[in-house]
Amino acid sequence: MMEDNSSWSSMVTAPSQVSFLQRTLERLSSTQCLKLGPEESVPVAVVAVQRYLSERTEGQQEQLDSYSYDVTVTDGVWRAKCFLHPSLNHLVHKNTLRTGSDVSITQCSFVYNERRLGHGYICIEQLRCAAEGSAVLPRISTVGPLPMLVKHGMERSSVLQSDVPLQLSRKHYLSLWNNDDPEGDVWTSGTPSSETVLDVSKITLLSSLECSFRISWKPLPLLVKIIHKSRLRYYGKFGLKIDYPYQAYFEVADQSGSMSLVLWNELCPEFYQRLNVGTVLYLQNYSLKQSYPNRSRPQMDHHRMKNFDSVEICLNPRNPASVITVVSPKNVAPQWGLPEVSYQFTTRSELEKLPNNSACDVIGLVTFVGRVERVKSKGNKAPEKYWTYRWVHAVDGTSNHPFILELFSSSQAEIFSHICPMTYLVCTQMRVCQVEGSLPYLTSSCETEMFITGYHKGQPYVSDPRVKGFIQWTKTLKDNIILQKTAVGGHYYYPHPPQLFTQSTADTSGFSCQAPLVSVADLKRELETLQYREHKKLAIQGQITAVEYTKSPKTSESRGTEEEEVAPDPHSHPVTAEQAAVDSLASDESSTHRRKRRIQMNEAAQTRGSTPPKRRFGHRTKKGEDQELEEFQHEEQSPSQDSSALSWVSSGWSKQRQEVSEHLRGGGLHQDSISRRFTFDEKNELLQWSNLQPTRWTPEQTADTVPPALCPGHFQLTILGINKQIAVDAAFLPVSRSDDPRVVGLPLEPHDNTMLSCLSSGFLFPLRDSANRTEATPEPDVLVTANELEDTHVVCVLDLCHLGGDEVEILINKVYKLTDVSLH
Repeated sequence: MMEDNSSWSSMVTAPSQVSFLQRTLERLSSTQCLKLGPEESVPVAVVAVQRYLSERTEGQQEQLDSYSYDVTVTDGVWRAKCFLHPSLNHLVHKNTLRTGSDVSITQCSFVYNERRLGHGYICIEQLRCAAEGSAVLPRISTVGPLPMLVKHGMERSSVLQSDVPLQLSRKHYLSLWNNDDPEGDVWTSGTPSSETVLDVSKITLLSSLECSFRISWKPLPLLVKIIHKSRLRYYGKFGLKIDYPYQAYFEVADQSGSMSLVLWNELCPEFYQRLNVGTVLYLQNYSLKQSYPNRSRPQMDHHRMKNFDSVEICLNPRNPASVITVVSPKNVAPQWGLPEVSYQFTTRSELEKLPNNSACDVIGLVTFVGRVERVKSKGNKAPEKYWTYRWVHAVDGTSNHPFILELFSSSQAEIFSHICPMTYLVCTQMRVCQVEGSLPYLTSSCETEMFITGYHKGQPYVSDPRVKGFIQWTKTLKDNIILQKTAVGGHYYYPHPPQLFTQSTADTSGFSCQAPLVSVADLKRELETLQYREHKKLAIQGQITAVEYTKSPKTSESRGTEEEEVAPDPHSHPVTAEQAAVDSLASDESSTHRRKRRIQMNEAAQTRGSTPPKRRFGHRTKKGEDQELEEFQHEEQSPSQDSSALSWVSSGWSKQRQEVSEHLRGGGLHQDSISRRFTFDEKNELLQWSNLQPTRWTPEQTADTVPPALCPGHFQLTILGINKQIAVDAAFLPVSRSDDPRVVGLPLEPHDNTMLSCLSSGFLFPLRDSANRTEATPEPDVLVTANELEDTHVVCVLDLCHLGGDEVEILINKVYKLTDVSLH
């Protein structure tokens, strides 16, 4: 293709304003690589970050990353979809390069496709990411009308104007943070059902398919109803010559029984979002194959029908090309004998009676929604995959305890991202997880579907008696009372660690109660490789050599639960008998004991002083450690000037810290680690804050931040590895209030409120009543007992989560003494 002096173009009339992107594309016509100095580079806003499986060329042994990224930027005049050089992918992994923020492109090139005429794109090779919000986007109401910048002569390229990857070997995008959710315009939804008159006189029944499987036959049409639907499965990998490597399982039924149905490849984008539980299908040109034995299956005993599980129905885009007709509900005839969709709703009061791993459906009013986190799928084969999940509490009025729900993405991204307090939540095919010594919880299965307020209309469960009973109960509630019990986001973990620590050889994936024990050097590697919102739970052994308590200053703009005055709630769930006994036992002793400790603590603060200011996560050289030691000793010699910080240091730490090779320092307690009270006024901000960074920027993606949370304070601990070579800092935020979401299921056995007992139990004794905002906090008093940590060998369970950018959350989950460790 010949070059042209006019090297930019668009499918629409060119804007008249001066454009940085337009000027950059023009300059790329005369140079292979363009480097832009600080005076030349103008900030552009990132409006889309899109992911897809990388191309792997012949002879290429090593791949920088399994996935590639297209980044769409705008200068307010044009949009340009650019390819992100693989060396910059780590900026996406850490959510440093993200939608809604500005970047300055400092080096780029224009790449032509040598095997396709009229196709090329800008490749971003170097850039700087702005730390603050965007300066470009406030000037833009929406990015849709902005023209897409393409090189002159490439205007006819449908790829450059479509929602498909710049790398032509890939036909579709993946969801940015997992592989389960549909992503992009290729996924069809809302297509009307067929009004075609069907010939049902020559259909066959499912019961006849098993005996027809191994003989040559021409399949007759099937008329079936969907009774279960699984999440999508993406099976793409390098070298696989399939454009849309997806599959989805459905369980379908007719009057003779039920059978599995598999939707394959490009039929998934066309039909997956149109096929729902209760949908009636007329199927032609399907094929049969032997069932895959090792896949997950829904539990269907409650349907009371025969299940034909030796074969499964396959719907393929070709060889043969299946014909799928979605029958309009008004055309479904009763004489077809299709079964009704059946459910097995369970109330919270019945949950303890259900066996482990049994399935149930639940409905509840959401009171707590955790932030969305990610966990790497088991197995090390490329391409790597991540699951996204969140924890949810929901009540149904039948118990003092809520449902504790571990919800993984179910290919319903719009619903999953909009779960919030005060919504009615339905979850189907949840699996029961019985926990020894604690409350059971429910985890989602491959067949789980979720529905929230706004999505219930037309669902088959709306006529279920238990659903109707739940709706009647909610009519007795008052919003302002329920709102006082709500929370969003923050650090949350479940189930709570067991009372006894035993050696585990399991990997770090998943949610076993027992954390794997690793070396501190391994912990360092895990911290360095964590990706955005990835969660891991690990255990290390060593000694706690320093503890600092930092009070959170009360600010007028802070609107955490600490400063809110809330009247006692006559309709609140009754305090459990266990909690009542704990509070009663502690009430007389607590105030006197606390006053004595406060006097001791004040004296200790006068003589010890506070530890140095916390620094961002990173490593320290020997020289840096020596300098910090001098600062630390200097500060210890003078009285504390900061009354918000109190500390304890072991007698040997001053010498030991000079000998450690590395000190892994966290950033203390992050604002993202603290849950917020839910309000309708802040709903959008809270949803945005607790969800993952979106793939595309929209005007609704507000630049407003969630108001800072206020907690009484937190502890910062230094843990010296057992071999005294590496130290690591970790924050400890004990449960101190009865309305903390983390208190649910926490064993509340009374303890003596020493530093070690608090670290072991995870809570301060006694818990403060949520209605009492004036009671003094006992946290500083705990430090008086920190001397018991001197030379004590402990096992520390740590929760790790990458919060984006440079922020890595390192929180102590539980500390075990050696007497609580099983060595076999």
